[in-house]
Amino acid sequence: MLSVYLVAAAAAIPVIDRFHPFLHTASAVWLVPLLFIGIFVALTAIHLAFFVLCGYCVNLSKPVTGRSRFYRGLVNLTLPSLFKIVRVKVISTGTEKAEGVFPAMIVCNHLHSIDPAVILKELPDLSPGFIGKKEIYTEMPFVARYMHKLNCLPIDRENNREAAKTILRAVDLIKSKTASVGVFPEGYTSLDGELHEFRNGAFKIALRAHCPVIVCTVTGTNTAVKTLFRKKSTVYFDVLKVIPADEVSTMNTTELAELIHKEMEQNLAKRSKTECSEK
Repeated sequence: MLSVYLVAAAAAIPVIDRFHPFLHTASAVWLVPLLFIGIFVALTAIHLAFFVLCGYCVNLSKPVTGRSRFYRGLVNLTLPSLFKIVRVKVISTGTEKAEGVFPAMIVCNHLHSIDPAVILKELPDLSPGFIGKKEIYTEMPFVARYMHKLNCLPIDRENNREAAKTILRAVDLIKSKTASVGVFPEGYTSLDGELHEFRNGAFKIALRAHCPVIVCTVTGTNTAVKTLFRKKSTVYFDVLKVIPADEVSTMNTTELAELIHKEMEQNLAKRSKTECSEK
């Protein structure tokens, strides 16, 4: 949207001049760039203010039915701009593998709480909803409001019975073609940046929903957040493979977890070598 606002700011100048002529005056030298920047900043600020306002209008106690197309559209329009504003560049590979694969289970490693935002930005057509810790709803209430509208599901990791209910709700989202479901099978963000063991229970979603599994990795989010606004940073998002539903159904959760863990591990090692050579 930032590029749209740049064009709009440029187009607004001759319109303003039509009603209040100034382009052929001496003051135009400094007034034109000042107006251009001012209009661009104003449009961007209005967009962000509208985004925030819509978030605060969400009623967390009201169940979400369907895809909430308005909120998904708003998020899809806003996220690319937010990443540019905070100076984070996302370089993605393999996203074409996921084209037309809806609904699906999206599996990714987990480095930081902004990882879901990267997936939402790079795979918007999959309408991802995520399974996240229930603590988010108290620790990050504004984020939780958008999560609610994007078909995200809170999970109680300390209560197996409640966790099982969340798994079943995730299966329903996929079977009803309401949303794809994104999971981070490590269960927690990796504090050391390494890929850790998976909680295999998450893969019950794919088996019960009989859906394809999209295997992804993300790198750089844990370091990017340390330099937001101050310094440009790069995040890499890679779609490694899509495991068809028929292939998923031939495996149990342990076999599926081992296959995906190996794929992620190899790609993360390769990505680490590439980043080291670039430095």
